[in-house]
Amino acid sequence: MTKPFPEPTRCAWASNELSIPYHDQEWGVPVHDDIVLFEFLVLEGAQAGLSWDTILKKRENYRAAFDGFDPNRIAKYSNRKLETLMNNPGIVRNRLKIASVVKNAKAFLKIQKEFGSFDKYIWQFVGGKPKVNSWRSSQIRPASTPESDAMSKDLRRRGLTFVGSTICYAFIQAVGMVNDHAVDCFRYSQVNAKRDRSSRTSSVGAPQLSRTKS
Repeated sequence: MTKPFPEPTRCAWASNELSIPYHDQEWGVPVHDDIVLFEFLVLEGAQAGLSWDTILKKRENYRAAFDGFDPNRIAKYSNRKLETLMNNPGIVRNRLKIASVVKNAKAFLKIQKEFGSFDKYIWQFVGGKPKVNSWRSSQIRPASTPESDAMSKDLRRRGLTFVGSTICYAFIQAVGMVNDHAVDCFRYSQVNAKRDRSSRTSSVGAPQLSRTKS
């Protein structure tokens, strides 16, 4: 009788049918697609005060409710559309969070116009390539960092909401701007390999944060 393969060692938070696939396939992998980056901005903002598992359960509902996270469409939402979203049980029905998605979509589009892409803008906060940490499973990750502080400050200056430093650091972790997998997690080395490939193709040398609008 063939013995089943043992489960690989994972970060401790990946412990159920929702978090394990997300951990194994997405978390910490460098993202350079603007739509996906906006999706994580929306989802991380929605998580505020809630568990990430709650958001993962509602992720497909969010995708359907918010037009595939297309900022061009979301930026045009009317008050009637916002009321419809408030009555949607598939998402977090918090009026401020829902309104922030529309507000953030408008600011997101302005950043795209200024920098050519949101990707070029956001990756500057880590110098254009992913950072690599070396956490042990028993170590507690920080809730924020100087990079997330700077990101939060600049995003708020540009009119975005639900982008506090803690939310920004969760975003940084999610989209692979940092590899925060534990060193004994099987994904640690795999994500580092993706980091190396990403560094060769990412937009290093993007416009500086001090760039003014044209």
